[in-house]
Amino acid sequence: MVSERSLEVLRVIVQDYVANREPVGSKTIVERHSFGVSAATIRNDMAQLEEEELIAAPHTSSGRVPTDKGYRLFVDHLSELRPLSSAQRHAIEAFLGASADLDDVLARTVRLLSQLTHQVALVQYPSRHQARVRHVELVSLAPRRLMSVAIFDSGQVEQRVIETPADVDASTLADFRAVVNNVVVDRGLLDAAAALDVLAADARDGVESSILATLQEQFAANRQEKLIIAGAANLVRTEEDFRGSILPVLEAVEEQVTLLRLFSEMEADQRGVSVSIGRENESFGLGETSVLASGYSGTGAAVSRLGVLGPLRMDYSSNISAVRAVARYLTRLLGEA
Repeated sequence: MVSERSLEVLRVIVQDYVANREPVGSKTIVERHSFGVSAATIRNDMAQLEEEELIAAPHTSSGRVPTDKGYRLFVDHLSELRPLSSAQRHAIEAFLGASADLDDVLARTVRLLSQLTHQVALVQYPSRHQARVRHVELVSLAPRRLMSVAIFDSGQVEQRVIETPADVDASTLADFRAVVNNVVVDRGLLDAAAALDVLAADARDGVESSILATLQEQFAANRQEKLIIAGAANLVRTEEDFRGSILPVLEAVEEQVTLLRLFSEMEADQRGVSVSIGRENESFGLGETSVLASGYSGTGAAVSRLGVLGPLRMDYSSNISAVRAVARYLTRLLGEA
């Protein structure tokens, strides 16, 4: 166990190192911060922190830098979050409020979060395996061309163009649309797909078969989990914060399955934010990164995640505030949709 003053010394080491990317020594701490004790006393505190593997010396006779264990203790004892400025809050409302649909709002969300934090931003589509079918629309585009539109309570809309083997008149299309909606509306995706299988077995012609096959594809596509990612260039700008090549990190970021699995295993703290640091991410190929995430949801949808990924040396206080604020606003926006 470390003393309260040692914890405070750890806090200023993290803050100074994050701000300056320079190892922090006892003399610097005494000069910059009002501890009211000598440099020798601070050195004793730093020795205790080093013994606990919370800080380390990157070079002989240098100052100290936080370890991933040190960052974890810092985050766990982070009592004050740096609030977003009124300008940042206004930017969130103005930028996301101008969204046209779910795809647009999530694309704007991930760009905004990357700009606020200067990290890689990640937004998971509303958890769609639990989505329910709200409505199916069939629109005639030409005598042998239709558009199938599947709308889900998660806010997702899937559209496909269907080339039919025969002409379809408006009355027949309207009747079949009613039949389809009667068996799929308000059902979960698996149940709705099973209902379409029953209809497909009794299909009267190639037109109905084509429509039902397309709808099955749309339902299947909506069951797949999906992430939107922005700001990968921010990793390149912080390349000095990684001991080796950042290529493995970039490759891991591209593996959406890996990131979705990491999201699913992260547990939220009392602030409603999940933080996974350094070695906690090694099994995902992200042992030199930190991931911050929070949950959001829309009407009728399960909780999904959004967050940021970056080097261990990041501004945790500001980034946690940004992630939490954007998640809350997104939940409110989708709830009003």
